[in-house]
Amino acid sequence: MEPVFPFPVTVPRDRGERARALHGQLRAAILDGRLPIDAPLPATRRVAEALGVARNTVVAAYDLLVAEGYLVPHPGARPRVARFARRPLTPGPRQAMTAGAAARFAPAWRTPFLRPSPPRALPPQNFRLGIPDHRHFPHDIWRRLMARELRRIAREPFAYPPSHGIAALREAIAQHVAFARAVGCVADDVIVTSGAQQAFDLIARLLVTPGQTRVAVEEPGYPPVRAAFAAAGAQLVPVPVDDEGLRVDRLPDDVRIVGVTPSHQSPTGVAMSLRRRAELLDFARRRGAVVVEDDYDGEFRFGGRPLDALQTLDREGRVFYVGTFSKSLFPALRKGFVVAPAWARDGLAMVKHCCDSHCDIVTQSALAAFIRDGHLARHVRHMRPIYAGRRQVLLEGLHRELGEWLEPIPSEAGLHLAARLRDPAAAARLMPEVLRHAPGAEAIADYAMTRRVEPAVTFGYGVIDAAEITAALLRMRRALHRVSA
Repeated sequence: MEPVFPFPVTVPRDRGERARALHGQLRAAILDGRLPIDAPLPATRRVAEALGVARNTVVAAYDLLVAEGYLVPHPGARPRVARFARRPLTPGPRQAMTAGAAARFAPAWRTPFLRPSPPRALPPQNFRLGIPDHRHFPHDIWRRLMARELRRIAREPFAYPPSHGIAALREAIAQHVAFARAVGCVADDVIVTSGAQQAFDLIARLLVTPGQTRVAVEEPGYPPVRAAFAAAGAQLVPVPVDDEGLRVDRLPDDVRIVGVTPSHQSPTGVAMSLRRRAELLDFARRRGAVVVEDDYDGEFRFGGRPLDALQTLDREGRVFYVGTFSKSLFPALRKGFVVAPAWARDGLAMVKHCCDSHCDIVTQSALAAFIRDGHLARHVRHMRPIYAGRRQVLLEGLHRELGEWLEPIPSEAGLHLAARLRDPAAAARLMPEVLRHAPGAEAIADYAMTRRVEPAVTFGYGVIDAAEITAALLRMRRALHRVSA
């Protein structure tokens, strides 16, 4: 018979002691929180059958708990655990382990910047980065594809899909990146991951020798990239970024991995110039290094012809191209991918198998159909002018309303743009007002390891309408006038 309580209950041999023993064990479980507040207790008849005791024994134990105030009776229903202040747990092995937990963690996991930021309460329309607009997503199409794949899978024998992703999705991704970003690859080059973050983690696990491998990261740069390599034991080397992207001339000769966001630098938004791209690939060739190219929102371009991806320019198999569907579709999809050099494909698949076995097959199949049937391309075409309009309103507002204080940083892609403070000395006075009147916007200093970066702020426009952008910038202008007076 199934256990009736989420913990073991011992019944003594002496029948006269059974009610008191049951009462004591239930009382202790209530006090310790193993029986949570408002939880209904099992029916007395079911408890009696499960424990092999008389029902009157269970009734007596319950009645005593009601009399003491631990249970609240409900006529015609089961009694529930009462609301009251619980006793603190007495010190024991569990508490002793908790007290020294930090010292037991591997050194990388004691690093403050690995801790996730606490969630913030934001209004529905806000300047948060990296979030696409759900209102324009083709939900009906996605639901239909998911339902179809669920029906199909239900007719097939249960099995584990390939660790590196199902063939249909890898083929669809290869065709998508070839069309959207001119990335030359075939299905065998693609490793499907649970978002871009897992892609970074797999690459780090494969290539980093703990305590030895030096990895260059952008400064300021995308924190999850740093986190993945730091967790793998890499020595991080922050390298500054300017309006042409990563300063390749500042790369140390002993760096063996370089992480970059060349299409739309995170968080400044600048695009790496063609000159810098050539310099970076030449550095990788001369120093035996590899490049991890994070193209997280490259589908959304608003300028002229986009610069070729580093993977497209690479002729020696030194670039790992990482993409995600979190920006083009939705974050909860948790699907990303790596286009890997031929020499690394089997290694990445092996690491993926050891860490995660496989991504779920239902969403893989639905996403493959979504791409194959042209829905992704249509959705991107539909969203591009919407985001472009918001971006234009934000740019014009920054120039018109806030030009006295903020200077937009050149950017031609993605779902966010940044602006630097014209007077860095006024950052302590102005930045709090900027962030207060642009909920969800972030200081670029929050993306830096050293904090020695120019004062700037980055605005997302994925989930905020043009009218809300204008209203927020007007409020910000009035606030900056007050603190500047």
